[in-house]
Amino acid sequence: MADNQQDDRVSAVEVFKHESQYLAGDISSELVDENDFFGKGSVQLLKHHGTYQQDHRDQRARGEDGKSQRNYIFMVRSRIPAGILTSDQLLAEIDLCDEIGNSTLRITSRQGLQLHGVLKSDLKQTIHRIQQSGLTSLGACGDICRNVMCCPSPVGDPLHDQVQQLAQQLADHFAPRSSAFRDIWLTDTSNGEKQQVSGTASASGATGDQVEPIYGRQYLPRKFKIGVTLPDDNCIDVYTHDVGLIAVVEEGQIVGYNLLVGGGQGLTPSAKKTFAALGQKLAYLSPDQVIDVVTAIVEVQRDHGNRDDRKVARLKYLVHNWGLDRFRATVEQYYGAPLADPHATDVSDFDDHMGWQQQADGNWFYGLNIENGRIKDTDQVQIKSALRAICGELQPGIRLTSHQSIIFSGIADEQRGRLEQLLHEHGVPLSETISNVRRWSMACVAWPTCGLSITESERVLPGILDELEEQIEQLGLADERFTIRMTGCPNGCARPYNPDIGLVGRAREKYTVYVGGRLIGNRLAFQHRDMVHRDDLVPTLVGLLEYFRRDRQQGESFGDFCHRKGNDDLLANSASDN
Repeated sequence: MADNQQDDRVSAVEVFKHESQYLAGDISSELVDENDFFGKGSVQLLKHHGTYQQDHRDQRARGEDGKSQRNYIFMVRSRIPAGILTSDQLLAEIDLCDEIGNSTLRITSRQGLQLHGVLKSDLKQTIHRIQQSGLTSLGACGDICRNVMCCPSPVGDPLHDQVQQLAQQLADHFAPRSSAFRDIWLTDTSNGEKQQVSGTASASGATGDQVEPIYGRQYLPRKFKIGVTLPDDNCIDVYTHDVGLIAVVEEGQIVGYNLLVGGGQGLTPSAKKTFAALGQKLAYLSPDQVIDVVTAIVEVQRDHGNRDDRKVARLKYLVHNWGLDRFRATVEQYYGAPLADPHATDVSDFDDHMGWQQQADGNWFYGLNIENGRIKDTDQVQIKSALRAICGELQPGIRLTSHQSIIFSGIADEQRGRLEQLLHEHGVPLSETISNVRRWSMACVAWPTCGLSITESERVLPGILDELEEQIEQLGLADERFTIRMTGCPNGCARPYNPDIGLVGRAREKYTVYVGGRLIGNRLAFQHRDMVHRDDLVPTLVGLLEYFRRDRQQGESFGDFCHRKGNDDLLANSASDN
């Protein structure tokens, strides 16, 4: 554990990590025991390997005593920096969801992919096959630097190429280096050979910081998220990350980056010490400073973050408790040099990259909206089969967006019609036909598989949007762009605390309504109403939208309107009876 901890009090998770011999623990032995689940220690360690043990609450059986029995399944997440992969890699994940998972694949809000419903007996095969495809689950979860997000646009100009390359460099730099992942998941038990993990170094037999020179034996106090963006396209919500990097562009060149620290979306309503936060500008970095300074920040968090109480272990609490000046001084000490003050550059727009756009090489890319990121086939819409057909025939490049949608890149002009035809044949609506309110919405997985969820999110948001679409059309607001994000608990996986509208699960079928954020993501929303029943969500929002329509200023967005009015005014003047 960190050398300078003030006392010996640490959480149980810290003990598991400390005694795990660099994330190995008892995973190997428990993987082949008679149980369909892992013990508490292994459950925590498994996250670093890219998998969560879950309980499918809709499929619990009843024991002889009448009590429900947990139905253990596993979610396996792939780490995909900047959301960039190939058609063959996407097809490999789709094969896994059909052969091993629950027949669905999900694009995450951090540009990764998740398999659901994997059984313990299939876990090793799943992780091994992901690695064989050229992707990896290593570092997709756990108390480490998780998937590095970046604008995924395949437009092919030097600016986008440069930030995407930086995201990949950061991901490689912060990948765990312990041999445990390779030893557990990639060993061929028939011949004992091991497959090298991409982006990691062999550390078999090494000890101490020789194994993990950045993380050390204890890894980080909590998860750590990094994002890179261009100022005119904050499609990754750069302010919500532990570390955010905004490119500073002068005369068409990236000359440096504004460094943000201390963002984070999760909170616990019953614990007032917790809060959602947006990143604060700490410094301006030249391109060659980025990796070393971000490393210094990770090391500061490693050594000084709270290891006693995981509720307040994220970097945002260290920044809050110390203040920006002390935090900066400590980072400078670890880095070994003073940092320049932040540049005036800030984010200014958000492109979701949906529809057709031309690339620099003359080819095209097409952004396809996938509701809540769920890739599946239904009687009406066969998204999964459409992706199989498109990837198999056209072999486009694949990019995943932070709004859980997909981009097909490298489409020749003569292939555009064929791509649309394949979507039409499978009942998949084109992005251009989807309403703004649906296009700019997203939800977390929530009930029944996420162990933290209190209530529904992904399964109820489409129905809410069905109702809301009709009301918005009647109000004449169908052309408005505003974000709606829904979560089944306050942990904030779908980033509900900085959009125009956030719906956060508080109890079974009850939500907190947040308003007043912004599409470009650089302002927190505020609580409008608490414990609103699912059936009252649409009337509550319609009341606000009616007030917005009659009293907005010229060109004012919905989020800006709510922010200007404040909650007392909104409560007094919205038409809702809640």
